Amino acid sequence: MSKKKVLFVCLGNICRSPSAEAVFRGLVKSKGVAREFEIDSAGTYAYHKGEPADRRMQQHAIKRGFDLTSISRPFFRETDWDNFDYIVAMDNSNFSDLSAMARNADDLKKLFKITDFSTEFDYDQIPDPYYGGDEGFELVLDLLEDAGEGFYKFVNNK
Repeated sequence: MSKKKVLFVCLGNICRSPSAEAVFRGLVKSKGVAREFEIDSAGTYAYHKGEPADRRMQQHAIKRGFDLTSISRPFFRETDWDNFDYIVAMDNSNFSDLSAMARNADDLKKLFKITDFSTEFDYDQIPDPYYGGDEGFELVLDLLEDAGEGFYKFVNNK
């Protein structure tokens, strides 16, 4: 059985997308299906290439049992479209940037926005918590936990 390959993408890959990666890893692990997935994260820009997730984001995630261990990397247009089944953007800007990087219609079929899978919250996108306070990091995790469950159901109904 081939793995379902998911790539979460935000701008710098230090707050939202590594959190989405960790939340979704935790979700599939809790369901006993972690071996069925390959999960990664990336940024549309390489501002923080090689850096760990934002320290504040890590602290908030740890309180919920999520370990943000990924190292920031940019989205690789030449290979990520081919290597992943789902490319999941965190906000409208990321979605637009990724759409512009798509090489063809098949690439675009793999592109989704995480908030499209929300069931409890009515947010159009995951807000960037980088310049805000603690409540922004908590909101990101709330939204990702909600949307992650919806995304999981979507992936398993395909």
